[in-house]
Amino acid sequence: MTKSDNAQGTSAVRLQIDTPKLEQYLSTKVSKFKIPLEVRQFKFGQSNPTYLLIDANKTRYVLRKKPPGALLSSTAHAVEREFRVLDALGKNTDVPVPKVYHLCEDNSILGTPFYVMEYLEGRIFEDILLLSLSPEDRHKCWYAVIDTLAKLHSVDYKAIGLSGYGKSSGFYTRQIRSLVKVSAAQAAVKDDSGNEVGSLPRLDEMISWFKRNLVDDEATIIHGDFKLDNLIFHPTEPRVIGILDWELSTIGHPLSDLANLLMSFYVKEGFELLIGLLDKPDLPIPSADELIKTYCAKVGRSYPIPRYKFSIVFSFFRLAVITQGIAARIARNQASSTEAKKYARLFRPLTLRGLQIIDECGDLSSKSKL
Repeated sequence: MTKSDNAQGTSAVRLQIDTPKLEQYLSTKVSKFKIPLEVRQFKFGQSNPTYLLIDANKTRYVLRKKPPGALLSSTAHAVEREFRVLDALGKNTDVPVPKVYHLCEDNSILGTPFYVMEYLEGRIFEDILLLSLSPEDRHKCWYAVIDTLAKLHSVDYKAIGLSGYGKSSGFYTRQIRSLVKVSAAQAAVKDDSGNEVGSLPRLDEMISWFKRNLVDDEATIIHGDFKLDNLIFHPTEPRVIGILDWELSTIGHPLSDLANLLMSFYVKEGFELLIGLLDKPDLPIPSADELIKTYCAKVGRSYPIPRYKFSIVFSFFRLAVITQGIAARIARNQASSTEAKKYARLFRPLTLRGLQIIDECGDLSSKSKL
């Protein structure tokens, strides 16, 4: 489970945990677990501290825990929810997820709840063009991604014990209402010089368009951040062996996952890595249309998808609010890294790209094309 091949993408422990207490605890909770334990922390940034555990048998595990201290939201960093959805999918479906071994809600062990799951040895790709692979494997990997998403969305969530995991209707309406509120608060944040972060351009116009073009309601299990670099591929074969980072999972609209996955295909001006992606005649991977058509065939829905552009524009809007939040944290001196500053600059271009799609397609009919 790594975003890097360097020592499993781990470093020395930055956020200390009580290793002796953890050893004693896991010895009674995880079958075949053997002390002593080597502990390392994953390098890539996540809101929930994540550790690599290596026991005396050289068996590797992954531990995810809530961060220490008081949390701003009772629903944030919900490792209990992650454990629940992984446990249900792993025991009852063929959706590829890491096996989970134990959830600990006893704060006396590590200070906050945590769970332990299997370590998956494989590859994670951050380049959506998959240029390190052969042309044949690029296509096979992308179709494997679509197959994985279709499996997830085909699961009967009630049958596997996930009733109540999220509301069964109104996903997009609730999301838009919440994001508008969050964006307004972020826009008003001022830096040390008194300059406001600022609003998303033409936001009222975008929200009005959303209301006029809302897609029909649906409800499935959704991952919430389904994208290429949240998937682990087999070490040598073009197939997905695990879906990671379930913190945003819920019951919601399946098109939100599909659009989030394919949003990069709709990026054009203003982005360094994917400029003119749709305009390349020699695209080395399947086109968005090909992938959507494959998805539709696998889940049994009509193609083209009515009002699909709604979901794409929403994905740009959602990511714009997320990056505006990074800008707000920088204004408050809560984030200063080069990476943070790079992403903070994107909230206006992301909004403008969504608005460009709106301007191009206008209001959507129920039979609108992709």
